[in-house]
Amino acid sequence: MSDVLELVDVSVVRDGRALVDDVSWSVKEGERWVILGPNGAGKTTLLNIASSYLFPTKGTAHILGEQLGGVGTDVFDLRPRIGMAGIAMAEKLPKRQTVLQTVLTAAYGMTATWHEDYDPVDEERAKAFLDRLGMSDYLDRRFGTLSEGERKRTLIARAMMTDPELLLLDEPAAGLDLGGREDLVRRLGRLARDPYAPSMIMVTHHVEEIAPGFTHVLMIRQGKVLAAGPVEMELTSRNLSHCFGLPLVVERVGDRWTAHGLPLK
Repeated sequence: MSDVLELVDVSVVRDGRALVDDVSWSVKEGERWVILGPNGAGKTTLLNIASSYLFPTKGTAHILGEQLGGVGTDVFDLRPRIGMAGIAMAEKLPKRQTVLQTVLTAAYGMTATWHEDYDPVDEERAKAFLDRLGMSDYLDRRFGTLSEGERKRTLIARAMMTDPELLLLDEPAAGLDLGGREDLVRRLGRLARDPYAPSMIMVTHHVEEIAPGFTHVLMIRQGKVLAAGPVEMELTSRNLSHCFGLPLVVERVGDRWTAHGLPLK
């Protein structure tokens, strides 16, 4: 399998502080990775590098075979090959647009409709992705009127619209209640187990949000990688305790994960 993402000795420094520090990490085609870590660990920084919107201060980053900052690499050709869903994207989208329009604009690499004409095949693709994420009844609803869970599902459908080779999910379950989280995890699990789906990287704080079908985990703390590899091997109580800085117990129940702290003595 070829590398979809390869970071070698990557650091990002801002105002004298390393947001990520000497990170080496590779994601191969077909893998589904979850990045775990506390606030400020560097998770979103890694995701921004993977999206090509942030360049390393030092080290090298290859995305889909192209080196960031390399001779002949045009990030504007690279970015349509990467799907991104997260809070930052939600803030760029007009709240007055319908759900269908919000997904369709991704076909042109835009955030808002203008005077473009969409082919019937584009509309069918958008509707198919929305149906897959349980949004078929919301096509004409305005994006700004959606609940948090409905908005998250719309963003994922939008990220899939360009048929990306790499799908990035930035805390997709953040702000959801228990029902909304479980519905999203179930749908992400279906996507993660689809052999035709793109390689995936998801950022989260919570092991409960790891959907079935995710294959690998990367744990990061204070910009440094603590563990990286198959989720069954690396998602341990020892590693998670080290990552979050307090004693934690990780358990697997069926095809889901949970974690809790030890009682105070």
